[in-house]
Amino acid sequence: MDKILVTVGGSLLIGGIYWFFFGKKEETKETQDSWNIIVEGGYRPTTVTIPRGKKSTITFTRKDSNGCLEEVFIPDYKIKEFLPLNKPVTITLSPTKPGTHDIHCAMNMFHGKIVVV
Repeated sequence: MDKILVTVGGSLLIGGIYWFFFGKKEETKETQDSWNIIVEGGYRPTTVTIPRGKKSTITFTRKDSNGCLEEVFIPDYKIKEFLPLNKPVTITLSPTKPGTHDIHCAMNMFHGKIVVV
């Protein structure tokens, strides 16, 4: 009986780990001029879609005290912003080229994307 419990428990644990690391992440296909991103254990939503040629705003609100998430980097636009805890920080972009642009934290551990269409 113990072997069955250990086998079932181990299988559930392996399934949970697989889901956590490889499961579908939250992404959005909707295009908007304005986005709110919650910074808590990463960026939510992880992918935002903005229109090309229009001024768009992205507001980051950090709810996680993790030191890595204190800054947000958008290298393609040469943006580096400090994110104080529980205070919104708004970034305005006027993208001219379609494509995908990375968002990441200070240590490049947490990632997101800006898709320009």
